[in-house]
Amino acid sequence: MPIRLSIDQLTLWITAAANEHSLDLASHIEDRTGASRRASLAALRRLVNAGWLARSGSDRHPVYSPGVLRQVARSYTLHGLQEDLPWQRDFAPHFALPPSVARMIRHGFTELVNNAADHSGGSSVTVSLRQTPSHVQLLVSDDGCGVFANICRAFGIEDAQHAMLELSKGRLTSQPEQHTGRGLFFSSQLADVFDIHANNTAFQRRAWESAGWQPGRPMPRQGSSIYMAIALDTQRTLDQVLEAWSMDGSGIEFDQTVIALRLLAGPGQALDSRAQARRVAARLPQFKRAEINFDGVSDVGHGFTDELFRVFARAHPQVELLPTHMTARTAALIKSAQSA
Repeated sequence: MPIRLSIDQLTLWITAAANEHSLDLASHIEDRTGASRRASLAALRRLVNAGWLARSGSDRHPVYSPGVLRQVARSYTLHGLQEDLPWQRDFAPHFALPPSVARMIRHGFTELVNNAADHSGGSSVTVSLRQTPSHVQLLVSDDGCGVFANICRAFGIEDAQHAMLELSKGRLTSQPEQHTGRGLFFSSQLADVFDIHANNTAFQRRAWESAGWQPGRPMPRQGSSIYMAIALDTQRTLDQVLEAWSMDGSGIEFDQTVIALRLLAGPGQALDSRAQARRVAARLPQFKRAEINFDGVSDVGHGFTDELFRVFARAHPQVELLPTHMTARTAALIKSAQSA
């Protein structure tokens, strides 16, 4: 029975194949898939028409190269994986990215693959990198315990939403001897679109939205899947992102953060307890400045503001608390707590 070639499957490896078999790509498809010559040539025509391949040369001696659409997808065993080698060997040679974008996506690639190797507890990771005319898109999926479950276990946190609150602050690591807690945080800040999926829970961040992290629609799988996309024409650079979280603008220290309180209070929920304030304040002494973003939070109580802006603030005067996006009532409560 003739083998039918799936274009969706071919696009997972045709970019690398076009670079490595530019003069005999049809024969390579035959050898790799067992398809007929006729089916292989038909698939090549479809890939050229769809933008996955570019064709030059003559009719009898065509030369193929990657098109405006490019993709490489590979799976790796996590044990002993060195995250820089897959990038250098299997991915970087097959993409044509602006230098600043290439630097950012390389940073995300190596950090996310390293996180999977060091923290997931899984056995394998699948990495897909795709380039379109407008974006570069990275998806890293492992079969481990899930990022939120790992954080909950390491820090005694009860649910994924509070785990995401801690993750959003930055400098969160369960292995402080080996890691600084920068990798996942800064990868999210580099991206225009960033999604974290783990064990039927998802959170997303969109660079153009001031609200920061918000709940997303989860992928139905165990383990972690992290997606990031960067626009090819972005003005953002790795250095600018690092500098934005450093009070002196050097990009060396990571000493300021932003707390999106909507991660603590869901829709219609109030921030009115001291326990909630203590969750916000957890690990803030690691920073010199913390912006407390009240966007999306309409109901705040005395206990919350007193615990955070009086009790914590006086115990840790070296940490500057900067409340933003407040209602008039919230601002009055904070002023009252600070002057008590």
